[in-house]
Amino acid sequence: MSQPEEIIRIAAKGDGITASGRFAWGAAPGDLLHEDGTLEPGPHHVTPPCRHFGRCGGCQLQQLDEESLAQFVEARVANASTSQELGAEAILPPHLSPPASRRRASLRAESSQGRVVIGFREARSHRLVELGECPVLRPEIVAILPPLRKLLIKLGQGQGQKGGKAKGKHTHAKLAADIELTWIDQGLDLGIKGLSYEGLAATEALLDFARDHALARLTMDAGYGPETVWEPEPATVTLGTVAVPFPPGSFLQATLDGEQALVGAARDWLGGAASVADLFAGLGTFAFALAGPQTKVLAVEAARDAHLACKAAAGRTGLPVHSLHRDLFRNPLLPDELNRFAAVVLDPPRAGAREQVERLADSTVPRVAYISCNPSSWARDAALLIDAGYVLKELRPVGQFRWSTHVELASLFVREG
Repeated sequence: MSQPEEIIRIAAKGDGITASGRFAWGAAPGDLLHEDGTLEPGPHHVTPPCRHFGRCGGCQLQQLDEESLAQFVEARVANASTSQELGAEAILPPHLSPPASRRRASLRAESSQGRVVIGFREARSHRLVELGECPVLRPEIVAILPPLRKLLIKLGQGQGQKGGKAKGKHTHAKLAADIELTWIDQGLDLGIKGLSYEGLAATEALLDFARDHALARLTMDAGYGPETVWEPEPATVTLGTVAVPFPPGSFLQATLDGEQALVGAARDWLGGAASVADLFAGLGTFAFALAGPQTKVLAVEAARDAHLACKAAAGRTGLPVHSLHRDLFRNPLLPDELNRFAAVVLDPPRAGAREQVERLADSTVPRVAYISCNPSSWARDAALLIDAGYVLKELRPVGQFRWSTHVELASLFVREG
């Protein structure tokens, strides 16, 4: 019988790897992998805190203790840098968001025979795992799920009754909807997409639900865009010290502490610059943090709702933030436009920002803070900056999506010479 092999590290997709290249799901560094595939837990293997772990596709790393989880997040960023030979001068210890801190979730709701399931997809499957608990999400999000199931059943019965053949009897229509839950300044913002409703009874059920559970806002989208059903106060999210209008479905950093870690990096690196271009600005997460008496910010965003929200907040507060509606993939800022700025911060989508980074590489911008939610695409973009004469001064790994393989980072590039 051969000797068991030790798990030496966790790969990018969450599997443990031995020195010989064997993979094992659910492993932690220091575990022993036997010849028959069974795992013998080691010193870094802990009991997963969620009973859904192993089925739910939301988490991959709940078996890791805090030390090995931090090592995974840091290694994902460091390996991405090394793969493109970026020569990072400093990599700081990672920031990990604590349990029960995630403030937004995109869930799926489906029904069959009157029973509604709300949850994440199973790992490597289209089947849903009904969330009875979730140690990642804010408790307020988890608490709304049982009453929300009852509401969806009621709405589904109404849909079935419209097509029912026998008077007074319910038939259960197949229900499928996307659920967006976000914790904002006024409380819980709930959006339901893919479900239509008609009639006074359905409207009253929605209003009663929103009122009884003190929702900040309830929107319904039957395929033609979100329709606000309930919003007693204008929905906002505070960015820095500014309450910014929050359009339904807008992007928001997954956790408040994660946002603060990324914003803190940008402030440390770019604070006091006379002029900053905030590219892929969204609602203004970085723009409002950087703007001040000494710093003017140009906030560039392609999504019209987010652009208008940022513009409205800037106009109301009087902060020196100018909002520009522009698609940076099709129409990136050119070198001559970029050269007017003392610094640039960019936070593009997962695919990266090659078109814009190519123009940055041809510019004379002294300092660039690149925020990324995908170390792989970031590393490819960063290589363009390095080839153009920038130096990667600092990297800060951020694990907002706790127990997930999804890793984010903040990076500082300085043009030298």
